Amino acid sequence: MAENCTRKLIVEICNANNLMPKDGQGTASAYAIVDFAGQRRRTKTKFRDLNPVWDEKLEFLVHDIGSMASEILEINLYNDKKIGKRSNFLGKIKLAGTVFVSAGAESLVYYSLEKRSVFSQVKGEIGVKIFYVDEEAAPTPPEQKEETAEEKPPEEEKPAEENKEEAPKEEEKPNPPPPESSNPQDAVAASTSETNPAPEEENNQPLANKEEQPTETAKYKAETGKSTELIINNLELRSLSGDHNRIGYDLVDTMPFLYVRVVKAKVANKEPACPLHAKIVIGTHSIKTKTQINRDWDQVFAFDKERLNSSSLEVSVWTEEGKNEEAPSSLVESCLGTVPFDLQEVPKRVPPDSPLAPQWYSLESESETGNDVMVAVWVGTQADEAFQEAWQSDSGGLIPETRAKVYLSPKLWYLRLTVIQTQDLQLDLVTEAKVRSPEIFVKALLGAQLFKTSRTQVGSAWNEDLVFVAAEPFEPFLVVKVEDASNGQSVGEVKIHVSSIDRRTDDKTEVKSRWFNLIGGENKPYAGRIHVRVCLEGGYHVLDEAAHVTSDVRATAKQLTKSPIGLLDVGIRGANNLLPVKTKDGPCGTTDAYVVAKYGPKWIRTRTILDRFDPRWNEQYTWDVYDPCTVLTIGVFDNGRYKGDKDVSIGKVRIRLSTLDTNKVYRNSYTLTVLSPDGAKKMGEIEIAIRFCCSSWLSLIQAYGSPMLPRMHHVSPLGPAQQDILRYTAMRIVTARLARSEPALGQEVVQFMLDSDTHVWSMRRSKANWFRVVGCLSHVASLVRWLDEIRTWVYPPTTVLVHGLLVAAVVCSHLVLPTIFMYAFLILALRLRYCRRIPYNVESRLSYVDVVSPDELDEEFDEFPTNKSSDTIRIRYDRLRALASRVQTLLGDVAAQGERLEALFSWKDPRATGILLVFCLFVSLLFYLVPLKVLVLGAGFYYIRHPRFRDDMPSIPINFFRRLPSLSDQIM
Repeated sequence: MAENCTRKLIVEICNANNLMPKDGQGTASAYAIVDFAGQRRRTKTKFRDLNPVWDEKLEFLVHDIGSMASEILEINLYNDKKIGKRSNFLGKIKLAGTVFVSAGAESLVYYSLEKRSVFSQVKGEIGVKIFYVDEEAAPTPPEQKEETAEEKPPEEEKPAEENKEEAPKEEEKPNPPPPESSNPQDAVAASTSETNPAPEEENNQPLANKEEQPTETAKYKAETGKSTELIINNLELRSLSGDHNRIGYDLVDTMPFLYVRVVKAKVANKEPACPLHAKIVIGTHSIKTKTQINRDWDQVFAFDKERLNSSSLEVSVWTEEGKNEEAPSSLVESCLGTVPFDLQEVPKRVPPDSPLAPQWYSLESESETGNDVMVAVWVGTQADEAFQEAWQSDSGGLIPETRAKVYLSPKLWYLRLTVIQTQDLQLDLVTEAKVRSPEIFVKALLGAQLFKTSRTQVGSAWNEDLVFVAAEPFEPFLVVKVEDASNGQSVGEVKIHVSSIDRRTDDKTEVKSRWFNLIGGENKPYAGRIHVRVCLEGGYHVLDEAAHVTSDVRATAKQLTKSPIGLLDVGIRGANNLLPVKTKDGPCGTTDAYVVAKYGPKWIRTRTILDRFDPRWNEQYTWDVYDPCTVLTIGVFDNGRYKGDKDVSIGKVRIRLSTLDTNKVYRNSYTLTVLSPDGAKKMGEIEIAIRFCCSSWLSLIQAYGSPMLPRMHHVSPLGPAQQDILRYTAMRIVTARLARSEPALGQEVVQFMLDSDTHVWSMRRSKANWFRVVGCLSHVASLVRWLDEIRTWVYPPTTVLVHGLLVAAVVCSHLVLPTIFMYAFLILALRLRYCRRIPYNVESRLSYVDVVSPDELDEEFDEFPTNKSSDTIRIRYDRLRALASRVQTLLGDVAAQGERLEALFSWKDPRATGILLVFCLFVSLLFYLVPLKVLVLGAGFYYIRHPRFRDDMPSIPINFFRRLPSLSDQIM
């Protein structure tokens, strides 16, 4: 961007809906105050309107374009005290700079108004448009700048005079310094509140002159020579995502590396087109640079210093001339010279030291002279800036598939196509001298996705929605076809440019329908018209992973993204006791392990460490956290792609962020278990360090009360079946896009991380889910057993104590609920000391991988459709039928109980319903005449009476209920 370019932030206050009445007459006179980067603007007052419409654009100057993402825009709504008795607070919103979009990409977004305190009475929403515009700034003479800073132009003074009567000017008071605090977040909050004070709800009136505050700020800059750096710096501290390198590599062990940067070479006696490469040798370690004709490499190589077996380093330059007669596929190499280095004299560099400048060294050779190479050698750690771009010695050198990489999932949208109707279709209605009434349907294609409408008669309307998953960059066209259902022939089609489709962020934005002409082919330039409505839905979150392990719930539209509530730091330390995955040099096994971690749209992949069973990566990564109830997924794989094979999964770890304490480091080892058709196998352990840092404890607590998914999922929900189809479609799109990266993140890796096979039938998962239900009901069963022991006097002292508790509960009934909740409080408080300190992970026992039979595992890993023999399929089918018969019987029994209760009130059995009629009359009289406490006490004593007063046969109510009819006898 040009240096003389200035950026303006445009905030368009459009309207507000359903505001809280504040003037005592059922209305409110609302106006908005917008604060951004020390600047304040005010809208006009809309008198006595709970749904005011402003449509005012407010301009703000962006002082620092680079730090705009860390700025906070705050909009406060107030009731004008000139009309009401008090200047009451109506609500506020806070938006981070990350939601600002460029001009042309803005859209109307409605934000729910937030409270300023617990006692604020706020409701409603405000609609705004926010975008920025870059303009070429004309150079201003120094005299003019000084005049601008000291003197207010006439055009700015005029609005001030007009607004002076509308609201009095706020009294200016010096801002006291923020209180000292050991917590930087407290200092930030204090400084921000003092720098940008908010009007008090009772006594203070906000500034009425929207131009007065920036002028005073300019004066302040001219007098002190300083900008509002304190405000900007404090806002950057509040946004933890503004500087991800503030912590460094504190979750992993420091690893010393020897860095060698080979820049270029100067060769005196060789042709310019002669290919050259450099070779770095340290004992048994040897790495070659790329072969370049221009002799300019500029490559960095990193060697694990602890695994070096020599104290000297040699950098040599080689030519490649002619073909080798013994090996025609290779070239003859000739050494031009060598530069030796003593590793004991190599300098050490620790950031933030400046990078070591490369120097020219003369190549030592007996036959060649006048040749130089530019090299820089230093010792650093993985915190060095060159670590990410360096070719690692333990990763095989110049192998792109073994390097560490960061990937981003494509931005996904829902594309909604509403097919309304067609007109003037050019159909052949006469076939074999008969007039037919054809049925037609609409088929839409977006890339590999295809959806169809239902069939209908010509001239009828559909009004059906077809929803696709669109990924940026978008497919060029959405193809809409109309086909004749009787013969399958295409009537006509139209191609809609996806880039021209309207976008919306909520259900309130109206999308206009459009008519398109259908093209039938070369002989039919016009085949009719089709009426559709199409838009890109930005208010949804496109699910691309299993719902129970989701890591991101933000809406697609950037304008709806809120500020992050914290940071997630993950240190991939190493692995221990890995088992061999593939063979090397005969029967010997080896493992080339790397780690993939996914949270939100960001994927990280560590470098591959070749041929080690105890690799140490010691790499650290950071993610922004927007919701605490999300899951981090970490997988370990064996790299086979650099040899042309597929990568093999070694194990997976899942950690839910809500189970982590904030600002606490967890260093633990997790068992890696892989499930295969041969059974479950423990492949080793991975050592991980995790820290969840929260910037605001209040924001973290508020997240638990907010919906998991964006608003559009609730006001215009998608069906469960449709959501599953779209989820698997999104998974396929993400898998395909990441597989096209360089280096590629393999399809098998992405599918393993996303759990793309959760919808496949599995007897093991079915058993696990069944026992999960049993486990949830076990507490209810324990309570029922305890009550049965009380009523049967298994422990007489306990039963006697329960009699006393029953009397106390009836006599002091007002203390029952407080006692219950106090008892629950004490139980939870006592259980805190026994809570698990290690984050939860994938459990083999809960997954039932140790007790599953080989045939059930083979069925789980079978392809769909199956390719097994008919005998195997018959055995599995019979087993599934036996299981389904038990489920069928259980469902029938559950349905029968509900039908008996319904039959009791529908006079299906007249005598049974008559008995209930008389019983209800008797009970009503009993409750009218006898106090409720007496009845409750009597019923309790009757229920826990001694066994000598109890019959062994079922009670009368149970016998009566079992005799009621159900619909089971009407089922064929």
